[in-house]
Amino acid sequence: MSKIIVKSPTRVDLAGGTLDCWPLNSIVGKCYTINLSISIYTEAVLEPKTTKEIFLDVSDLNYKKTFSNLDELLACKDPELVLIASHLKYWQPEMGFSLKTSSGSPVGGGLGGSSSLSVSIIKAFSQWLDRPMTGDEVVRLASNVEAHFLNTPTGTQDYIGAFSHGLNLITYDYSGTSFELLKFDKQHFEDHLMVVYTGKSHHSGINNWQVIKEVVEKDKKTLAALHGISTVSTKFKQICLDQDWAKIPDLLNEENDMRVRLSSGFTNPEIEDLKKISFANGALGFKICGAGGGGCVMIWSPKNSHEGIKQACQEKNYQVLKVKLVTQQG
Repeated sequence: MSKIIVKSPTRVDLAGGTLDCWPLNSIVGKCYTINLSISIYTEAVLEPKTTKEIFLDVSDLNYKKTFSNLDELLACKDPELVLIASHLKYWQPEMGFSLKTSSGSPVGGGLGGSSSLSVSIIKAFSQWLDRPMTGDEVVRLASNVEAHFLNTPTGTQDYIGAFSHGLNLITYDYSGTSFELLKFDKQHFEDHLMVVYTGKSHHSGINNWQVIKEVVEKDKKTLAALHGISTVSTKFKQICLDQDWAKIPDLLNEENDMRVRLSSGFTNPEIEDLKKISFANGALGFKICGAGGGGCVMIWSPKNSHEGIKQACQEKNYQVLKVKLVTQQG
């Protein structure tokens, strides 16, 4: 078999993040997460070998190493191997290969970079080993593998944004998780959406675990904020179905406010500074990406305000990312 190349997008979450973490969605009841696939990609390049030898190139960590066989790799304790080794424990390939991985997402960016890379790796090995998988199976496997190597609960929305390209409506109810792509005005979104990196890495597992802990302990403030996020995501679902895009900025602001109420760990001085800069230069909406505490923020503004916001962000050493939206059609 020739070289296998798999690229997967990352995502920005518009509403309902954290609800994708079990058992929060079961506690809240039927709820939704809505996200968009974006053109910040991860990539896995897999080339099968006729020997047992394995060569790994984890480019983002400047890590290259050759192993004589799978057992030697799995016995290695190098921290750079944790994600890949966890996947290989599942796949157990009998022959060797070379694997190069890369990610365009900033480290701890809140865009689901590691989750996207997991999807890229799963797709590559599924193709090589001729073990086809449905979208549900990819999401379940990626979630379980990441929970294993992160030692924390994981959500599911990041894997869905990487697997299903476009505007995703993800539904959580007692029967499980389902997702579908919604129609949307791609040009309108690209004319209004900006993504800015704070320069500070976030720790989604820690923030989400704190929320889960407080919800299980029946903390009234946390439960109220979680239900508030669910209410916002239900509203967001409706404006997507109605294609009533003018209401997006108000709901982004409402979601962001609820997210900060959910846990003070979701924001930090850089995020609050970016919020002030954004609105001072014409932004209409602002939202923390992912579990916050660092990483990226999403800004919704008229196209003619983008340059002013960009300049103001760059003056404070914040990085404005070049982002396009990704759909199944390209």
